[in-house]
Amino acid sequence: MNKTLFAKELRANLFVSGIIAAVLAMYIGMIISMFDPKLGESLDLMMQSMPEIFAAFGMSTQATTLIDFMLNYLYGFLLTIFILVLILIMVNKLMVRYLDRGAMAYLLATPNSRTRIALTMVGVMVTVLVALIAVVTALEVGFGEGMFPGELDFEALARVNAGLLALWLALAGLCFLSACLFSNATAALWVGGGLGILFFLMQMVSKVGDKFEFLQNINPLTLFDYYGLAAGDASAVGGAVALAASAVALFAAAVVVFDRRNLSI
Repeated sequence: MNKTLFAKELRANLFVSGIIAAVLAMYIGMIISMFDPKLGESLDLMMQSMPEIFAAFGMSTQATTLIDFMLNYLYGFLLTIFILVLILIMVNKLMVRYLDRGAMAYLLATPNSRTRIALTMVGVMVTVLVALIAVVTALEVGFGEGMFPGELDFEALARVNAGLLALWLALAGLCFLSACLFSNATAALWVGGGLGILFFLMQMVSKVGDKFEFLQNINPLTLFDYYGLAAGDASAVGGAVALAASAVALFAAAVVVFDRRNLSI
C-alpha cells in the first residue's frame, strides 16, 4: 500500500463520507426518538393497513424493544441504500475516473506496481466503511442511551453492525470488481452498481407477497439477517461470515483483474 496515495484519496473521499454520515445521524436520531410503546401500537396499526408497503422496506416486524424498533426502521433500507450510494461515489473517484481520464498513466509511471495501487484504493474504501460503521454504532448508542437509558441491547447491536459491515464490504467489493473489469466508464460503474440496486429491488419485491418469495433464495442480500444476528442465531452469523468471505474474494479478484488487464491509457 502506498501511504501517500492512501492519504490523498482518503482526504478526497472525506467530504462525501461526512455528508452521508450527517444524513445517517439525522435519520438515526429521528428514528430512535420515535421509539415509544404507544407510538409502536399506532405504527403497528399502520403496518396492518399497508402490509405490502411496510414489508417492501423491511419494516414488517412488530417492534416491542428499542433494538427491534431500530432494526425495523433503520436496517431494512436506510443503512444500506445510502451506503451503496457512497460506495458508487468512492469507486468512481478511486478507479473509474482515473481510468476514464487517462490519469492512471501518471500513477503507473511511479515506482508502484498495479497491485500496490489497487490495494491502496481498496484500503481507502475499507477504511471509510469501517470508520462509518464505528460512527453509526456510536450514534446509535449515544442517541439510544441519551433518550432511553438502559433500553438498548449492546451485544445485539454489535452483532448486527458487524453483519452490516460485512454487507457493506461485499457490495463495495462487487462494485470495485466491476470498475476493474470493464474498460467503458459507464459499464465499469453501473454493472456493479446496477447489480447492487437489483439486489435491493429483489429484496423489496420478495417481501411483498408469497408469489415472489423465491427471490430470497437467489439474492445475496438475504445473507444479512439482522433479526437473526440480534437474536444470536447461528445461521445468521454464518450468513454474515459468508458476506465477509465474499467481500475478501471480490476485492482479491478485483486486484488480480486490474493487475492483468490491458489498460488503454
